[in-house]
Amino acid sequence: MSLIKPSQIAKFAALLAIYLLVVYVIPRPEAVKPEGWRLSGIFFATIGGLMLQPIPGAALVLLAVTLTVLCGALTISSALQGYADSSVWLVVAAFMISRSLLNTGLARRIALFFVRAFGKSSLGVSYSLAFSDVVLATIIPSNGARSGGVVLPIVRSIAELYGSKPGATASVIGTFLFGSVYQSICISAAMFYTGQASNPLAADIAGKAGYSITWTSWLVAGIVPGLCSLLVAPFVVRFFLPPVVKHTPEAAEFARKELTAMGPMSTAEKILATVFAGVCLGWVTSGTLHKVDITTTALIGSCILLVSGVLTWEDVKSERSLWDIFIWYGGLVRLGRALNETGVTEVFAKNVANLFTGEGWILVFAAALVIYFYAHYAFASITAHILAMYPPFLAVLLAKGAPIGLVAYAFATFVNLSAGLTTYGTTPTPMYFAMDYVSMKDWWKVGFFMSLVNLAIWSTIGFAWWKLIGVW
Repeated sequence: MSLIKPSQIAKFAALLAIYLLVVYVIPRPEAVKPEGWRLSGIFFATIGGLMLQPIPGAALVLLAVTLTVLCGALTISSALQGYADSSVWLVVAAFMISRSLLNTGLARRIALFFVRAFGKSSLGVSYSLAFSDVVLATIIPSNGARSGGVVLPIVRSIAELYGSKPGATASVIGTFLFGSVYQSICISAAMFYTGQASNPLAADIAGKAGYSITWTSWLVAGIVPGLCSLLVAPFVVRFFLPPVVKHTPEAAEFARKELTAMGPMSTAEKILATVFAGVCLGWVTSGTLHKVDITTTALIGSCILLVSGVLTWEDVKSERSLWDIFIWYGGLVRLGRALNETGVTEVFAKNVANLFTGEGWILVFAAALVIYFYAHYAFASITAHILAMYPPFLAVLLAKGAPIGLVAYAFATFVNLSAGLTTYGTTPTPMYFAMDYVSMKDWWKVGFFMSLVNLAIWSTIGFAWWKLIGVW
């Protein structure tokens, strides 16, 4: 029996072709060093590999990280820095808390509560979870902590409540819920100043350019287009990922009976609920009442669960998805940041802007916004995307005479919406994808079509609303 199949050989050949095309056919910009250009070749080949899947994604990313060392683009210490990144460990801690919620039955209890209140249809469950994240987004300034640490375990437990698990039963309701809720959390991240950790960074960049963005002004600007996108998103996802279970009129009564049967909370549930509430409170007050990083808070909560026995180390070791995500997400975070460090993304943004030197601001704005949006295929971090491309595009458009408010809000919000494109777009993305309810092909397909819907809504209703409230 052959160890490697002909189809795998063909896919690896395609990835090699991508690398050779980038490095040896496309002219290297003078501002980018040869090692930075080789890094670009590896990165784009890796993105191609995540779509073609010659080997599992984590193995492919580990191969890419190793190749960056062999080609001289990074040192081994530098190449492995992604695995020490705080956002990666936030994912790990969120998985630990999620496992505790499932093990103790607290997640099932919460899921039953949601089903009792909104479970008459799959759409109702999706909307209830989406708007739960919207409420949390007003106070928890991290989509990883909020959407991955709080909402995700509930999504997973509701899916399992209906007997929908990864594999043959995923399409019962789980595939739809994971696809729909994930697209919704990208929208809620765009709606609020606290919707995502790097939104204040975008506001700060706009402030330095002469336009002030506050928590209140972002809320007013984002609420109308955001609500429109949130209302449409489940229908778009349902078109591509239709659930077997659409109407569940008996679900509310079933959930009521199950909650009664569960009885009062166990000691383990009470400990977990206290820890969970404490972690959420720590996330909410981070940067105001204290300076403890949100990842540190999550790890403290995880350690308390381990010490108390609510979570065992065997539970952690057996969580295969956790370690799979640790390898591929950590590697992608490092590759994306390395591109930024070598100046590749900044050169790209400036060259795009230079293509429109003789055009008016409207055409430049439209072209730059679309390119900026879909450039997120090359980023595993919204923060890195903002740092690399927001300042040069903002400067070029202001020089063209574009309204500063329109440009500032558009580039600040659209980058969050673009996180819905891929399986690595922002911190909670790999958490949702690693649950194995949605295939990579379906994830990317839904992400692309949802991107068209979001672009249409925010560039029409959104821009019109911003005109009405005086943003531009």
